[in-house]
Amino acid sequence: MKELFCTVKSNSAIARGIFAMTITLPEEVQVRGGQFLNISTGNPAHLLKRPFGIMRKDGCDITFCYQLKGEGTMCLSKAKAGDELAVTLPLGNGFAIPDGAKKIAVVGGGVGIFPLLSVIESVKGREFYSYIGFRGAEYACLIDDFKAASKQLTVVTDDGSIGAKTNAVSAFLSEYEEVQPHLIISCGPPVMLRALKSQLKERGISTPCLVSLEERMGCGIGACLVCVCKKSDGSNARVCKDGPVFDINEVEL
Repeated sequence: MKELFCTVKSNSAIARGIFAMTITLPEEVQVRGGQFLNISTGNPAHLLKRPFGIMRKDGCDITFCYQLKGEGTMCLSKAKAGDELAVTLPLGNGFAIPDGAKKIAVVGGGVGIFPLLSVIESVKGREFYSYIGFRGAEYACLIDDFKAASKQLTVVTDDGSIGAKTNAVSAFLSEYEEVQPHLIISCGPPVMLRALKSQLKERGISTPCLVSLEERMGCGIGACLVCVCKKSDGSNARVCKDGPVFDINEVEL
């Protein structure tokens, strides 16, 4: 983990209410797919940095995406090329992909697709079968990126404006027997992850599944306990420090 000052390289909308920002670091850092960063908003009125999953690393350039949801992200959307922001990275544990997992199913919903792209672009020598879902066509983004990095890509929407009118979990499960993945990785809204967990259990599917949780965070380093989640054994875990990636059976969803 390093605390650095970065320079904004680009910052623009890529879908309705979704922005992609690329920052340039003063030095290169090692990042695992699924890790995240904490970045200042550029407005001194907002003291806390905001956490975002790292989508792509290219040398000293780091790209992440964010959704406009409050004053902090609105301030961030106004950042221009050349602006300097404070950033802390890399944070969290990321996805640890076992050597034996050659065929990997990727199940993502909405803004949860961003950290998943970092995995399929950085982990080489595997076959990725990606299932990504959006509310509608106006919210869809990065489809070409997922297509380029995946052996197979299925895109669905809640309203049927792109692909089938269904969700990413259902699309994946409809092809599970055909794909027979060695590992499942997923990130998306809690309702999606709950559906994935319950459906895997109902169908008796024991394929290992790693999920990245989305939680509100304060410090991002495990000190403030804002992002605590419940584990299946009754204990607590800090999403920022102990996660954000967990075995799906390890946490309550």
